[in-house]
Amino acid sequence: MPTHSEFFNLYRHGFVRVAVGIPDLRVADPAFNAAATITLMRQAVEQHAILALFPELGLTAYSCEDLFHQQTLLAGAMEALSRVLEASEQLELITVVGLPLQVNHLLFNCAAIVYRGRILGVVPKTFLPNYREFYEMRQFAPATAACCDTISLCGQSAIPFGEKLVFLAKNQPHFRFFTEICEDLWVPVPPSSHAALSGATLLLNLSASNVTIGKQEYRHNLVANQSAHCLAAYLYTAAGTGESTTDLAWDGHAMVYENGILLAESSRFHDGSQLIFADVDLDHLVQERMRQNSFGQSAQYYREEIQQFRKISFEITLPTNARLLCQRQYDRFPYVPADPATRDSHCFEAYHIQVQGLVKRLKHTGIHKIVIGVSGGLDSTHALIVAARAMDVLHFPRTNILAYTMPGFATSEHTLTNATALMQVLGCAAHQIDIRPSCEQMLRDLDHPFIHGEPVYDVTFENVQAGERTNHLFRLANYHHGLVLGTGDLSELALGWCTYGVGDHMSHYAINASVPKTLIQFLIRWIADTDQLGHKVSLVLHAILDTEISPELVPGKTESNQPAQRTEAIIGPYELQDFNLYYITRFGYLPSKIAFLAYCSWRDRTQGRWPGIPEYRRNQYDIGEIKQWLHVFAYRFFQISQFKRSCIPNAPKVGSGGSLSPRGDYRAPSDSEATLWLDNIAQIPDAAPENNLSK
Repeated sequence: MPTHSEFFNLYRHGFVRVAVGIPDLRVADPAFNAAATITLMRQAVEQHAILALFPELGLTAYSCEDLFHQQTLLAGAMEALSRVLEASEQLELITVVGLPLQVNHLLFNCAAIVYRGRILGVVPKTFLPNYREFYEMRQFAPATAACCDTISLCGQSAIPFGEKLVFLAKNQPHFRFFTEICEDLWVPVPPSSHAALSGATLLLNLSASNVTIGKQEYRHNLVANQSAHCLAAYLYTAAGTGESTTDLAWDGHAMVYENGILLAESSRFHDGSQLIFADVDLDHLVQERMRQNSFGQSAQYYREEIQQFRKISFEITLPTNARLLCQRQYDRFPYVPADPATRDSHCFEAYHIQVQGLVKRLKHTGIHKIVIGVSGGLDSTHALIVAARAMDVLHFPRTNILAYTMPGFATSEHTLTNATALMQVLGCAAHQIDIRPSCEQMLRDLDHPFIHGEPVYDVTFENVQAGERTNHLFRLANYHHGLVLGTGDLSELALGWCTYGVGDHMSHYAINASVPKTLIQFLIRWIADTDQLGHKVSLVLHAILDTEISPELVPGKTESNQPAQRTEAIIGPYELQDFNLYYITRFGYLPSKIAFLAYCSWRDRTQGRWPGIPEYRRNQYDIGEIKQWLHVFAYRFFQISQFKRSCIPNAPKVGSGGSLSPRGDYRAPSDSEATLWLDNIAQIPDAAPENNLSK
């Protein structure tokens, strides 16, 4: 674990910052092009990047055509490389540049990898396009024509040469990169596919790629899919507007993708130099490769091809001492997309996945009635509106939903009103059962102090109410030949915030069990905002969304409208705990890394205030609060709650963030210890340094 001051540095948490550049250039003017490249190299270092990628044949320009056969241009390219090499001596930056290179009387289209005045290797292009507007085989030889595996260049000897080189940093084992050039990506099996299986986590592509209508989208698809197939980051840069327009045009398109997700993109048709940055999460890639066992099976299947790769290792100095937060925007709500259009699409899918799951269960069992407890809170509200849509799909009357609100000792008038109103506007069979008499009988049988007038509101007092509600629902289901629909959500299961065997824990079908609290809030708001169930229902849903979360099991002061129990004051803010849940279960990150990500995302109040966030939420947490609630999460998740998750009812998996069903995504022992996670959390600083609240 880094020191407290070093904690706030992205390189300490498995990230590397990379740069992709498109220098302003002139055709057949290597000196000018080298100067433009060096300027961008220095800018990359100023922004603490550790690697910079530049376009194909960028030291000469790609569009030189038969000028590549001129000795003067080739000599100028070598001089340009020498200048880049000299500039790199003072820069803590791996630089990848393109140039034509004559080796043993053959001319190759090459990428030179440079670091601190040393050429780490040279990679020739494997596949040369010779169709439509491309005539590369007129000037260049393919990589397979090379008859040597080392070369001498710029006064350096034994430089690795070949198309199967993987470069790796000894002191950052996950930082491994491979280089291919333009057309290499466009073939059925790109060289980077085998390179990824050989261990490369970053795939680099120096491209020229002239522009035609629609080509930009095609490039996106190629790069996105290759990064996803390879579980890798893919850096791509195409030639800029300085190239010759004799017969072609150029748009200067640069991108960085990570496992199918776009991290950064340049402006197209930009006049002048450009440099984009992205913070690549190497831990993410390595974790995905470990979990997706078909990746390992592929490596085994192609082991002969993999064995042909040479590993070029080197020491690298990472900028780990300065405060350096992620420029990359991590969503505060990882289960809910930030983009409104995508969010609406995901809400549509989540809602209908749940509806489809419930419809199938009712069809299979031959049961036509649903029994559900309605509290006026978020979870039962969402379960009820899923049930309403399921009845519509099955062409059953909504009166087949037998909905019961069951006020107890602490039920507020506000939630009772909301529950009653929701049942009425949905048109289900609405009932109210006062559970206090049966609870009092149970407490009397226990000789509980409450019966004798003492205000003892212990766990027994709370669970008697939860148990009575569940007991009523199951007996009502027996009596009416119905199915008890569960309401508890993924966040509650993660934190163990459910009463074992009763309450939100047990049902015949747990419709919300893989839906976290934050997503349920957005689902309800989406259903309300889009009037999925009618305007009157939407009005009630908005009232429910504005209600603070409470189990309402302990009586409050009659003169106060505030609940005596505030769930998030006990187990932590759901928005923060869902953030922790996602990165713990989806990627298995260290708690310290999750805290760093949370700090980058939640430290600024002005960042990420979306419609749909209740006003009582602060939308800001400092590192001390993040540490506090992460400790609560880790203890509850790893130490005390697994036994509840090991026997949860059937429930449809909804999101890629996973579920906690022992039959699905997550299997764990009920008696494991949380010590390792808590020890890691203990080393997280309690406060952030005041100075340089930077990038």
